[in-house]
Amino acid sequence: MKKITLTLCSVSLVALTACTDPAYVTSGDGNTTNKAASGAIIGGILGAGLSAATKNDPLIGAAVGAGAGALIGNSLAKQEAELRKQLDSDVRIENTGDRLILTMPQDILFDVDSATVSASLEDDLYKVASSLNDYPDTTVQVLGHTDNTGTAAHNQGLSQRRANAVADVLMTGGVPFGRIESIGRGEDQPIASNLDEAGRHQNRRVEIVILPNAA
Repeated sequence: MKKITLTLCSVSLVALTACTDPAYVTSGDGNTTNKAASGAIIGGILGAGLSAATKNDPLIGAAVGAGAGALIGNSLAKQEAELRKQLDSDVRIENTGDRLILTMPQDILFDVDSATVSASLEDDLYKVASSLNDYPDTTVQVLGHTDNTGTAAHNQGLSQRRANAVADVLMTGGVPFGRIESIGRGEDQPIASNLDEAGRHQNRRVEIVILPNAA
């Protein structure tokens, strides 16, 4: 019990230390959070759990995990802030503490039923590629999504072609092939109702997920 208490104190101390870092980010809804602190807490809990599972000292695991989590949180917060300054306001950026998710509406990326990236959006994608090159210790998932208009098979194929097209632009911008995975989700993961045009508009999207590599 004493060792568990010490572990929690250690995690708290690292998290509080992270809070003194200026890695605070204001999200699109105006809320300000400290992603380094979140990363420290997540990393500490995972580190403690891993050590317990392997019968190592959970105090050491928590401290190491919290430190790694804080570094990841700081890096993501910095990259997020830079991308917010660089990208068009139509691009939504979400920082979950362990990854960045960039969401681009397909209506501005592609013409109807097309998998050719709009010339006006290529500039934003090249800015994303430049950011990915500045932060090389990450991998990237490009996820294509559609609404449910048309057949499921058609939507699956279209979402994959669109994910591939976005990935191709990122690679043209210098991001190595081995860092990128393009995945078509079709109509299977809607974020809004497909019963009206407003909902279908939200469901037609491409997400670029930036994932820090494990240490």
